[in-house]
Amino acid sequence: MSFVSAVAPQACKRCLYTTDHPLGLTLDAEGICSGCRIHEEKDTLDWELRWRRLEELVQPHRSRAGNYDCIVPVSGANDSYFIVHTVKERLGLNPLLVTYNKYFNTPLGIRNLANLRIRFNCDILVQNVNPVSVRAITRASLRQFGSIYWPCIAGQTVFPVQTAVRYRIPLIVWGAHQGLEQVGMFSHEHEVQMTRRYRKDHDLMGHEADDLLGIFDTLREDHIWQYRYPDDQELHAAGVTGIYLGNYVRWDPKAQHEQMMKLYDYRTASSSRTFDCYDHVDCYNFIDLHDQIKLYKHGYSKVTDHACREIRHGRLTRVQGLALVRKYEHASPRFAGLFQEWLGVTASSLQFLLDQHRNPRCWDAAEPGQWVFRGASTREPGAETDAAPAIPARAHFQATDPWPTDNAKYIVIGKGYP
Repeated sequence: MSFVSAVAPQACKRCLYTTDHPLGLTLDAEGICSGCRIHEEKDTLDWELRWRRLEELVQPHRSRAGNYDCIVPVSGANDSYFIVHTVKERLGLNPLLVTYNKYFNTPLGIRNLANLRIRFNCDILVQNVNPVSVRAITRASLRQFGSIYWPCIAGQTVFPVQTAVRYRIPLIVWGAHQGLEQVGMFSHEHEVQMTRRYRKDHDLMGHEADDLLGIFDTLREDHIWQYRYPDDQELHAAGVTGIYLGNYVRWDPKAQHEQMMKLYDYRTASSSRTFDCYDHVDCYNFIDLHDQIKLYKHGYSKVTDHACREIRHGRLTRVQGLALVRKYEHASPRFAGLFQEWLGVTASSLQFLLDQHRNPRCWDAAEPGQWVFRGASTREPGAETDAAPAIPARAHFQATDPWPTDNAKYIVIGKGYP
């Protein structure tokens, strides 16, 4: 039996996050959340000093034999271009790029990844886990804790670490720390690094690969072994260190993406579920079906993350952000059929599984198959969609390419573009 707390979550007076945030969020005496307070550091820290600190950190990792200086995890979207640009062009390091094949690839994502490799003239390693194993794990994670993306996140966060151990390249350079950026889990000055504990508790929702094995499921050792994090002895022997650029560079994804579009022809595409068309164009599922599941489980979706970020950067007001959230958060996924075909399930079967993971604080079952949303956006007054305020030009996002709508299909193995 599950119980729903009688205490209603409280919303930040500046952004749109509430104390229900899954990463943990607190409000101060003025009603401002910890994420907004830590964001204020971006306007007070001496970023030239922070950059010099970064240069000091990477200096011991420069190879004198012409080998790789560091590892950079990349994909066909998100902050990959900006990280590689910063690492190679500004710091002068020789990175080995690594990427995990999630099998949900879009043509645009494959193109962006190939363009990234070519423009920066970098070597790249791609991990292709047996797709039979990936499907088996996806079925298990969907049933057990309502996630179709667990293998993707697990692979993206473990393959770089495994590579660092295997090739004795101790420095891994990540982008921004999600917990810092969203909820102010740390200060920039803490210089927090990547850890096994954070990965398990937050990236993997508390479940390591071995936790998926059990007598009531069909997963075997040969399904999950490639998702295991190296043990402490291996990490210590290789001296693995995972730093976040966001601690040393004033992080602003919109500005960074637009710079990469101009410099390196990074390509973008609009989404039906958020106004930000820069971050996740490499995957058919992340901003689509996966994002709808986030709304089921947590009562908010990626558009809220994007709106909160833009409010904090001063490009949107809170009213404008809320209007965008209400406009996008209930849009139907466009590519759920691709996932159903890939996993081998019917639409009704998938919906039945997903409904088991709806958050009772945010959803009421009016009648069988009919749900009423009670999420954070419904508790806010004003900014109704039929009277939405105009969005200022500084908050506009530019889509360079359309999403494929006819004959769309996953590119399970991307050969790259000449």
